[in-house]
Amino acid sequence: MKKKGKKLEEVLPIYKVSEDCLLSRQGDITLAFELSLPELFTLSNSDYEALHQAWVKAIRLLPQHSILHKQDWYQQTAYQADFSHPDKSFLSKCSERFFNERPYLDHKCYIYLTKYPGNRKAASSLSSSLIRSSLAPNQTVDNRELNAFLDKVGQFVKILEDSSYIMARRLTTEELTGTSTDTGLLERYCYLLHAQEPPIIRDISFEEELRIGDLHTQLFTLSDVEDLPALCGPRINYDKYSTEKTKFSVSFAAPLGQLLNCNHIYNQYIIIDDAQLTLKKMESKRLRLQSLSAYSRENSISREAVNQFLNEAISQQRLPVKGHFNILAWTDNKHQSKEIRNNISASLAQMDARAKQETVITPQLFFAGIPGGAAYLPLHETFDTFAEQASCFFNMETSHRNSLSPMGIRLGERLTGLPLHVDISDEPMQKGICTNRNKFVLGPSGAYRATLS
Repeated sequence: MKKKGKKLEEVLPIYKVSEDCLLSRQGDITLAFELSLPELFTLSNSDYEALHQAWVKAIRLLPQHSILHKQDWYQQTAYQADFSHPDKSFLSKCSERFFNERPYLDHKCYIYLTKYPGNRKAASSLSSSLIRSSLAPNQTVDNRELNAFLDKVGQFVKILEDSSYIMARRLTTEELTGTSTDTGLLERYCYLLHAQEPPIIRDISFEEELRIGDLHTQLFTLSDVEDLPALCGPRINYDKYSTEKTKFSVSFAAPLGQLLNCNHIYNQYIIIDDAQLTLKKMESKRLRLQSLSAYSRENSISREAVNQFLNEAISQQRLPVKGHFNILAWTDNKHQSKEIRNNISASLAQMDARAKQETVITPQLFFAGIPGGAAYLPLHETFDTFAEQASCFFNMETSHRNSLSPMGIRLGERLTGLPLHVDISDEPMQKGICTNRNKFVLGPSGAYRATLS
């Protein structure tokens, strides 16, 4: 017997979008931003440390009962040549034809800051909007709490922008919901559409696997401490460009970002709850494990781990948070699913992490990834950590961009060969990359004098 499907509006956690804010059916308020990140392969070790510290400082500013949801989109795109200018030279037109339809990985980074009611019952798989019959909000958010949250969000964005590595732009209502001709971010996520694709409705099925129209998806999570790497940091070595004497750095989560060549979304969640209440629960857990430590060595080891967590939180003034990270990958060719699964497993292995493919609670995790739906993330799919460690799993880089300067030369991007307009003269001086330069002029007699004039 075929199961009767539900309409998307019946299970969608978003109630409405008003004044550039997302309001969920449970009273959660979310502000959305698009982030401009540093380009890949352009940061040094000290840059990664400074960027990591900026994230930690910004996270510590967020109020209790808030969620930071960072979402990185990677979609395979083809370069579209521009033949509209009739004054282009023969060589320029040949260059455009050569690069036309060259595939590359397009990257967009969004961040959603959510404030949820503090007296609400913790989210779980059983309390998901897919199962509950009533979606009425538990609490009405007053203007004072909203204004206080907006102030904190403003400080959060200010800290990131002051680092000089990140620029943030708040998304408008139209960018979130879309128009009759352009797809909004909510619609793009639900149907896995590209920003340039026209609006289209696709069926969402969870029967055998998560299928969205003709797209086959796979979901991998980092939500259990047993699957996490033993050590983490702001950066790791990129072996392809490193030697025995010189180490080339990328961010710790770079293998899950620009270096993973497939259509995927990398979701990063950090939940800031009541820190004192969290430490109190940890203390109760330590006492319980201590009383049971005589019965098994596992209890004794767990007690020591909890004790070290409490000591670090108090002695070093750490902020305890809950973290969850997942990768949603998709393809329109089912035969590529195995290759994508192997690539993701290999990327996680580079971080010394273990891949876990989700099949049971995929619907709950998928709807928690909707912009503004982070509060629906089941808490049993999170792990306790500190802000310093959790922010190491953030993707820190983006793809290379064209220079804004009208002067420059065309160079090829390292990973895919995408043509880029690069200013190698004035822009490095303006950004402080270099303080001196020299030029070599090759030409007939008088060319040097003409160049200087």
